[in-house]
Amino acid sequence: MKSHVQALVIGGGVVGASVLYHLSKFGWNDVALVERKDLTAGSTWHAAAGFHVVNSDVNVARLQAYTIDLYKQIEQESGQSVGMHLTGGVNFASTPERWESLKADWASHRLMGLDTELVGPREIGELFPLVDTSAIQGGIYDKKEGHLDPHGVTHAYVKAALNHGAEVYRHNCVKQLDQQPDGTWKVITEHGVIHTEHIVNAAGLWAREVGAMAGVALPLIPMQHHYIVTGDIPELMALDKELPSCLDMDGEMYLRQEGNGVLLGIYEHNSKPWALEGTPWSYGETDLLPPDLDRIADSLMKGFQRFPTLEEAGIKRIVNGPFTFSPDGNPLVGPVPGLRNYWAACGVMAGFCQGGGIGLTLAQWMVAGESETDTLSMDVARFGDFANPTYTKVRVMEFY
Repeated sequence: MKSHVQALVIGGGVVGASVLYHLSKFGWNDVALVERKDLTAGSTWHAAAGFHVVNSDVNVARLQAYTIDLYKQIEQESGQSVGMHLTGGVNFASTPERWESLKADWASHRLMGLDTELVGPREIGELFPLVDTSAIQGGIYDKKEGHLDPHGVTHAYVKAALNHGAEVYRHNCVKQLDQQPDGTWKVITEHGVIHTEHIVNAAGLWAREVGAMAGVALPLIPMQHHYIVTGDIPELMALDKELPSCLDMDGEMYLRQEGNGVLLGIYEHNSKPWALEGTPWSYGETDLLPPDLDRIADSLMKGFQRFPTLEEAGIKRIVNGPFTFSPDGNPLVGPVPGLRNYWAACGVMAGFCQGGGIGLTLAQWMVAGESETDTLSMDVARFGDFANPTYTKVRVMEFY
């Protein structure tokens, strides 16, 4: 382990790995990443890892498009497969109001240069034969949607960064951050001290703790999030191609193929924060939270009604894992106000949509002094003292 580096990224999830890759790619070769456990420990390893370009914010949509286009590049640079399934995806509406909203979104996509299509119930049924289309008004089809392997993506970023001269220190928890009179940082870890000019907080579930080490209260809360994986579905096994992913905003659920079954994720109204007083450092590499089927039963029934074959397939696996959210659902990115050379890259709810773009944005900001993209919707400075724990909890639960 080096005793001095130019920049130290704290956190070995997909976002931290992307920041490390982009800094090293842009010529900061004396950079390192330090991870408490192993790469992907935290939220990354159990993510559904879906990706899409479509976003109501044109700048975020561009960053998501960049992220998706980057996957083939880091796969080539690293020699590591990212497990990409480019299946396409359907976002559909089951109310007239939602359908009008989707049509307005589609019109804005024309201005963004996004290649999406409006589709009717018949076309949705052809694209996604598991869905009951009787209540569906229409939808948007985007061919640049799909899902990835969380392990493969994270390791591809890291291997590509190593090729550019970066270093990675695993199983080395950060214990303390001390800013020196000259503005540099003394980072005390389990296995020694690292002096660095820049710190990047990409600590995911532990971003609040790493913020507190520097006297910063970041407005973040982990939320419990369930998805289920079903048993084999004969209708899927009879298809000659993989199903597109599916987003049902009215039902507040998403679905994609997983082997011969499907993965169904839900955002229930009776949402539940986790670790409000702080994420335990003991939370392990492959830990999950106990399933709470009673709390999500109504949401599951909506899913079984929308996709009738799922109930017959049965539930093979239940995942309840924490993900960290900001009050408005957007990431916290950029220089933290009041601190010299302390940068945020956390609160990233959609890491496999946005991780590449966030790494690009932050690296440009650090290396060149500004980003090429308008960062207003992601800038950590958008939240002030008003974003106290009570405000953050209420708004995060509302967003979820």
